Amino acid sequence: MERNEIKAVIEGLLFVSGDEGIDRKQIAQVLEKETKETDEIINELKESYLSSDRGMTIVEYAGSLQFVTKPDHAVYYERLVETPSHSTLSQAALETLAIIAYKQPITRSEIEEVRGVKTEKPLQTLSAKGLVKEVGRAEGTGRAILYGTTKAFLDHFGLQSIKELPPLPENIQEESVEQEADLFFSKFQESMSFEDN
Repeated sequence: MERNEIKAVIEGLLFVSGDEGIDRKQIAQVLEKETKETDEIINELKESYLSSDRGMTIVEYAGSLQFVTKPDHAVYYERLVETPSHSTLSQAALETLAIIAYKQPITRSEIEEVRGVKTEKPLQTLSAKGLVKEVGRAEGTGRAILYGTTKAFLDHFGLQSIKELPPLPENIQEESVEQEADLFFSKFQESMSFEDN
């Protein structure tokens, strides 16, 4: 595999690893290359993303590499969130929010197990609207990010605390948590406005 192709694969790995990131050792293992070789390529890639004509950059936190947007462009992302088409939550975001509310703290992979589909975009939307936030890291390999709801979540749904969420039926099956919880949140959908976030 040529160097440019390796860079392309690393970009793809960073993209699919999302906000959990991927460490250098994992990249080397996936590529079946020596860590020294992949480290050089990763460093070159990081350098190329520092260019002003790129909208993303590569950061390394606690040994994990991930794509992030550039702080210089934050004003544009804020405008996107504030546009009317982004002032309400999609069905996917509502489902994700319901799962987090009832099962927090919870990792993205655990949310995806319940939903059965990828959850990166709904999580980004909910984070941008200030309804969910990172509340810690899970134990074990990779130390996945744990998500929980925020004070803004409570305010939007008129709750004093999470304890005020309506109880789910007893003996509910794991896969039904999303459906049951979503009934509660969906009734607020039309009256909710996030334009102030």
